[in-house]
Amino acid sequence: MRRVFADDVQLEMVVKTESISFPSSANGLAAIEEILSRRFANDFENVYSFCLARPTEANRLHFPCHWLVGMSAKNNGAIRVGSGRYDWYFSSDARCLVEKLIITIDEMEILPAKELDRIMSWITSLPYPFCGPDEAVRNMPGIEGLAPIERYLREVRSVPPEC
Repeated sequence: MRRVFADDVQLEMVVKTESISFPSSANGLAAIEEILSRRFANDFENVYSFCLARPTEANRLHFPCHWLVGMSAKNNGAIRVGSGRYDWYFSSDARCLVEKLIITIDEMEILPAKELDRIMSWITSLPYPFCGPDEAVRNMPGIEGLAPIERYLREVRSVPPEC
């Protein structure tokens, strides 16, 4: 975390679902480590997060991309599969540290623990950490609870960086 984020980094969370909760914001590296690493690791395992686009030179200061995540809850084994958008803002110096991160959670589906093997087989077969939305849906298991995620992945388009 300390190699990637600036000491005074800002985190904003835009959560559009009730299937998962996060604080709406955090300031500073210590607060972000607590939220994104420690607390998250207490609750979830088998976490795989994919950016659905690759950064280019045009993304030197701002990299917006949609994402896909899959994980299981430690307490009951329930699976969460979600999609949303990252907005990464980087420093202009040579270190290119993250100064601000906005995480938007658009979809988060909770599936029963019995689906762990099917979902993890699919998730772990995807190219990591960058995976195109078409690749993500290609071998997605036919589980009814994944329908909102599949719809989201089929509708996403690349997002241009801010100038």
